Amino acid sequence: MRSELKNFLHEQYYFRLRLGFTAFVVLFFFGILAFRFSYLQIKQYKHYQTLAENNRISLVPIVPNRGLILDKNGVVLAHNFFVYTLEITPSKVENLEQTIAEVSKLVEVSSLDRKRFNKLREESRNFESVPIRTHLNEVEAASFAVNHYRFPGVEIKSRLYRHYPLGKLGSHMVGYIGRINDRDLLNLEKEGVLSNYKGSDHVGKSGVEQFYEAQLHGTTGFQQVEIDADGRAVRVLSSTAPVPGSNLVLSIDSKIQEIAETAFGERRGALVAINPKTGEVLSYVSQPTFDPNLFVDGIDVDNWKLLNESLDKPLINRPIRGIYPPGSTFKPFVAMAGLEAGKRAPPFAIHDAGYFTLANSSHRYRDWKPGGHGMVDMQRAITISCDTFFYGLALELGIDKLTDFVRHFNFGRKTGIDIQGENAGLLPTPEWKSRRFKQPWYQGETVIVGIGQGYTLVTPLQLAQATATLANNGVAMKPHLVTKIQKAISNESQMIPLVVQDRIPLKPENIEIVKRGMIDVTLPGGTAASVGANAGYSIAAKTGTAQVVGIKQNAKYNASALDERHRDHALFVAYAPAEDPTIALAVIVENGGHGGSAAGPIARKVMDYYLLGKLPTPENTTSDKKEPPTLTENTGTTTPILAPEEELHD
Repeated sequence: MRSELKNFLHEQYYFRLRLGFTAFVVLFFFGILAFRFSYLQIKQYKHYQTLAENNRISLVPIVPNRGLILDKNGVVLAHNFFVYTLEITPSKVENLEQTIAEVSKLVEVSSLDRKRFNKLREESRNFESVPIRTHLNEVEAASFAVNHYRFPGVEIKSRLYRHYPLGKLGSHMVGYIGRINDRDLLNLEKEGVLSNYKGSDHVGKSGVEQFYEAQLHGTTGFQQVEIDADGRAVRVLSSTAPVPGSNLVLSIDSKIQEIAETAFGERRGALVAINPKTGEVLSYVSQPTFDPNLFVDGIDVDNWKLLNESLDKPLINRPIRGIYPPGSTFKPFVAMAGLEAGKRAPPFAIHDAGYFTLANSSHRYRDWKPGGHGMVDMQRAITISCDTFFYGLALELGIDKLTDFVRHFNFGRKTGIDIQGENAGLLPTPEWKSRRFKQPWYQGETVIVGIGQGYTLVTPLQLAQATATLANNGVAMKPHLVTKIQKAISNESQMIPLVVQDRIPLKPENIEIVKRGMIDVTLPGGTAASVGANAGYSIAAKTGTAQVVGIKQNAKYNASALDERHRDHALFVAYAPAEDPTIALAVIVENGGHGGSAAGPIARKVMDYYLLGKLPTPENTTSDKKEPPTLTENTGTTTPILAPEEELHD
């Protein structure tokens, strides 16, 4: 009996011990749960309330209206309108090809639509919706809406669509918008504005559309929308209205732009016209051009191939990206350098025998006119474009002094115009050549810089600004396309300030000599007499011709015997009225031949309309039918790249 009682007590003890331990463990864990519950419910209440609200409330971005782009007279160059688009989110579609095939039975989807869709899909993220068809009409939109339940991941959206009503007119200047890609996202993030592009699909890609993206885009708005468990909107809780983008007013007159582009016809080239007193760009032409509407939705493969592979390079923005030898249009600036340095003060004159030779050299740098021009002073050298005169002047100045002076006219550096991608051109120096070619600079290279040849390269915009600076007596105004920015809601305008980039201290008597020589260019006996004929206003100008390929020294220049793309470029610079200039311009016609006969008439049509309101007609179309003189003298092997024959005639 004692043994049994003893065992019972022993077992009871251990039972109670285990029970107590179990109770402790249970209470311990319940304590942890109670602590955790109190922490979550009290301490973390606001945090989880926010998460719950986020599950119930969705922030929906409201894309702002993009600002308009207008010409100086209020003509719309870029605007927006709403369109229905059919869009697919690839991540929500199991069988993409089958879905597209089924959708095509309800809404027409062409092969071009499919190509564009595939291209956009490659550029977009998988969770983004990609348009497969834009500009749905109401019947198509209604037909798909009825069958929407059959196509998860496919929906109709109403989107703002950018449109350029004048099509190709001024497309390089206005630019275009395109869908945001990874590079754009990176740039927006670097600029700290990515959050302002929630819900936006497009961004400016070129022209003023790109340069003024911040002003045009506006500020994105948001709606707080209550949603149910299925993600459907129940009601709008609050809304922050978007701020539409500002409108841009350009200095361009679309009529002048039309006249200038039409004057080029099928020829390639560029034209830039500037108001010398303000720097306002009056016309900005790059030919051939393109339709910016092709890029808004994502250009299809076929059109991209046509534009990108064309020999005419329509996508190149020639006024700021095209670089050309300035030819004889460079001579007025070389003349000014010589006058300011005291090297060619009147009554200095030379006898031009038709060629120039360096000391201790038998090589002849020939003038465009065989036999020469006889006695030539500075003013006449500009008027008749005497190569021999400027060969000697450039050599006497020296390359360093010459380039240092003409750089004030903005050669060799960017003008700062309000378009991205500008080329600085090239003013060659001995230091540059040493870095580039590991070779010394030769005197012969200085000689041909005097006639705008050799390594010297300029953009049409630089040439136009330099001409405007000369017309403005040495005051260089920064060129700009936008004159004011208008807020869409308040209609308040912010004027773009005029900027003086340089004030070149030129002597009035020297300016007068150069200007008088340029005025005589358009008078009888000048190289552009036909351009100035019956103008009704005075024109100061300079013609130029720049060779594209070299010819043998004993060969004549025969344009008809050359491939069209190997013929000379035609250049022309001018300002008017000569006594009080309000327009200065530069024209380049690629492979056009003589500046006076190819580029000059284009400039005349622009000036006629700007100054007189005169529209081009067959009766007032100017052209010079006279064949330019050709070279017959000199013998030798193939002309080297820096030989004087690079300019053949003016």
